[in-house]
Amino acid sequence: MASLTALKTRMTEIAGPIIVGQGYDLEDLAVTRVGRRLLVRITVDGDDGVNLDTVAELSRLVAEGLDAVEDQLGTEPYTLEVSSPGIDRALTEERHWRRAAGRLVKSSAGTGRVVSAADGVVTLDFDGTEKQIGLAELGPGKIQIEFNRVSEAFPDAGDDEDLDEDIEEDQE
Repeated sequence: MASLTALKTRMTEIAGPIIVGQGYDLEDLAVTRVGRRLLVRITVDGDDGVNLDTVAELSRLVAEGLDAVEDQLGTEPYTLEVSSPGIDRALTEERHWRRAAGRLVKSSAGTGRVVSAADGVVTLDFDGTEKQIGLAELGPGKIQIEFNRVSEAFPDAGDDEDLDEDIEEDQE
């Protein structure tokens, strides 16, 4: 029975290239013991996000990769979970900040909207004033949930009057 640290290292060496080869980033890989089984949790992300089909395909590919080197990992049964990062994950890498463009973010510099992130610099908009901050100075950020931006995110959703008209037409 190998140590969890050694298993994590070896699994990362196997899963990382598979995930990167499909055009995604391996954000995290954790191995924990749950009873007599191992739980392998892998978090992946991409510039265009990750949908369920992608998660299923990456899960299949990683499982095949891990199963192919079972002799190197031991024979302990494992459960593999592949998912995307949640909205509550910390923004720590430049790619995290870049992918959060347009989102309201709380950071050590205050709460502002991410304009861009490139070359180690994050540009934040603080109520109409843009400020460029070095990634190293900025520290981790957290996306703030905005319920009032639904109309901006879904411009074709229409307003209540459109809904009322649709209901009236359906009743006729």
